[in-house]
Order: sequence, then C-alpha cells, then structure tokens
Amino acid sequence: MKQVCNPKLAMTPPMGWNSWDCFGLDVNEAEVKENARYMAAHLKEFGWEYIVVDLGWYAPGVTTTNYKKKNIPMITDEFGRLIPVEERFPSSAGGKGFKPLADYVHSLGLKFGIHIMRGMPWIAAENKQVIKGTDITCNQVAEENDQCLWYGSMYGIDCTKEGAQAYYDSLIELYTSWNVDFIKADDMGTWDGDGLNSPLRTDELEALAASIEKFGNKIVLSVSPGAAYIGNAYHLSRHAHMWRISCDFWDNWEALKRQFPRCAAWSKRKVAGHWPDADMLPLGKIGIRGEVGEARNTNFTYDEQITLMSLWCIFRSPLMFGGDLPQTDATTLSLITNKEALELNQHSKNNRQVYADEELIVWTADHENDSKHYIALFNIGETSLQQEKIASFLKDQLPMLDVWNHKLIQKEDEITIAPHGALLLVKDSTK
Repeated sequence: MKQVCNPKLAMTPPMGWNSWDCFGLDVNEAEVKENARYMAAHLKEFGWEYIVVDLGWYAPGVTTTNYKKKNIPMITDEFGRLIPVEERFPSSAGGKGFKPLADYVHSLGLKFGIHIMRGMPWIAAENKQVIKGTDITCNQVAEENDQCLWYGSMYGIDCTKEGAQAYYDSLIELYTSWNVDFIKADDMGTWDGDGLNSPLRTDELEALAASIEKFGNKIVLSVSPGAAYIGNAYHLSRHAHMWRISCDFWDNWEALKRQFPRCAAWSKRKVAGHWPDADMLPLGKIGIRGEVGEARNTNFTYDEQITLMSLWCIFRSPLMFGGDLPQTDATTLSLITNKEALELNQHSKNNRQVYADEELIVWTADHENDSKHYIALFNIGETSLQQEKIASFLKDQLPMLDVWNHKLIQKEDEITIAPHGALLLVKDSTK
C-alpha cells in the first residue's frame, strides 16, 4: 500500500491547542488569537506549535445544544465548500477565508489548523452547487443516506463516482490557499475498538489523503473519532499522521483508567511520523462553552493530572491542550512545560508497558540516543502503593530523577505512590 501522507511533517508527536474542550462549536477569532498569543509567549519554546479551530466554524448560531439537529444552516462558497462565519471570524470577510487568521498565527511562529467533517454539506447538494473544475454538481456525488450519526448536516461522498475526488481536491486547494497546516478530519474513524458499528471510512480517507498529496503534502492529517480498530493500523499509517484510539476523552478518572489498555496495545503499532492519539488533554479551564459539564477547572486531581501527563508522554501520544490557555494556572503550566516529560514524549523509543495488575501499571522507555532510561509507575488503585510493591521494578537503577518533583530518588528513600497517582523517573547515563 502506497505511503500517501508525508511522515516528515510529524516525525515527533504533534503538540498544540484545540478549541473544543473549552469553547465547543462557537469559538471566535478573538479567542483563537488570545490562545495563540499565550502559546507564543509561554509554550512555543517547549515545542507547542499548533492552534486548531474545531467543529462549527462555518455554522452561524451553532452551539453544543443544537449542532446534532439535522441540516443546520451552514455557509458555503459557490463550489459547495464550507467557509467561516464572518460574524465570528471578521477577518474572513470578502472571501478571504481563514487566510488572514492563519497568517496571524504564522506571524507568531506557530501553525494553524482546522476541523472538518467527512463528506460535503447538505446545503451544497440541496442547491446542486457545481464542483470546482467540473460540470458535475454536488448532489451527483453526495449520499444523503450516509450521514454522521452525531452531526446530521453532512452527506457522505460516493467515491466511485466521477467528481468525488474533484470535490476533495477542491477542498484541499482552498485550505492550501488559506495556508492551513493541520486538518482534524472527523467522522472518518471508527466509533468502537472493534470497528464494527462504524467502520473506518477508507474510501473518503484515501480521497482526502490523495488530495493533500496532490497539493504538496504540506498538511498534517489527524483522523477522528475513535476508538480506532487496531487492525487498521497499517492503513491509517499510510494515510494519516495521527488517529484517535478512544472516544472523546474528558476529565474523569474512569475514562483515564480505560486509556491504559488502549495505550498498551497501540504502543506496539507506532512508527515515526504516524501516531496513535489518546485524545486531547482536558486540563486547565475547560467547559466554558464546551459540550460536557459547566465551566470549570479540570475535574482531575493533581495526582490524576500527573498520571495523565505521564501516560501521554511515555506512550508518545500527540499532545493537544484543551483548556483556555490565557486562564492557565501556574500548576497546569508547570505540567505542560516540564522539559524532561516533553523530551520523553518527543524523543524516546522502546516505549512499552512491562507490568500491569489491578493496582500497579509500569511502563519503560529509552531516549532515542540511549542516553536516558525512563520508568513510569502508575497507581490505578484506591490506596497508596508502598515500597515493597514498587521496589522490584527499580532494582539497582536508583538514583533516578523524579521528573515531576525535580528531585533525586535515592536507594535509601522510602517511596510511596498516592491513589490515582504516578511516579515518572529518568536516569541519565551521561551524568
């Protein structure tokens, strides 16, 4: 199978911010710019670079309470392609699209991304808009009976029909003219880990990836939703840079526990440039206009946040922050700018789970140049883990640096791990 997407665009797991967890469907230009400025000032030096506008940028009046209704109003250009709502993104006026906003993000030394849905908007088919560069109309390739189960305003595309590839080509031509660096393509992936209830849409994923290749292969492609079927790993790695391994991940402990077996399974199927994605980090200030819960600081306790960051980093998941960055507190900022943890995420190998029971899960990894060795011990139980449970995994490796507390753990130290907590250690062989 041909390698379609360009792995060089994502040789390390992508790191960025996405608007969904905090602003839902109606983020506006001012909020995007505020988050971009914060990233440039506080996070860029640590590797954070993508600013991604999630679902709904083309739908006036859409919110988390009404977006699942069928055939909601959406704005398209003359060729049936979705364009930004000017009231929310004023710089898009006059047919400029997202280019002015992308240019602003680029001026800060960052990269710009958008969320898209599989297929085409219902209104493009309803109005029989012409597919750019053809005499074929959108209704001739649209499949009205193939709609997303949770966003009923898009029609699937019959990729066996003439004009189907041309429609996807026209999308990427437009997004390339906007200088888009990253696309999160939704309703492409499976809804469950077996891939039975909603199979991977290989036809439209292949069409989208081919269009990206045609226009220079300069866009990182992320596939949603999840959980991806592990049997599709090879196909996904040929056509995408990252893909979701779970359904939407929010800030509750049981959801975090469920990520452990998924990460363990997918750790065996990673290749550089293509990353299984454990989903966004619901940290900091979320739910401002989000779909789940009220406006809040994350429901995760500090110990659970340590566990979350440790697992995402040692698994090498993409890191997409979900909170409103300007409202980030000092504790959260310290977690997402921890140099040792981010180095583990970006520059490690041999990442694997080596032990798991009902209380303790252990992962290990090595730095890509073999200069460092990492151990992560996770307490998924409800009582503290004591020295006798942990000691055998450390053996003669101490002293090691406690990554989150910035202190050396010596052989004589008494080690405990709080319930729902983690201990992430690194040993530097060069020192």
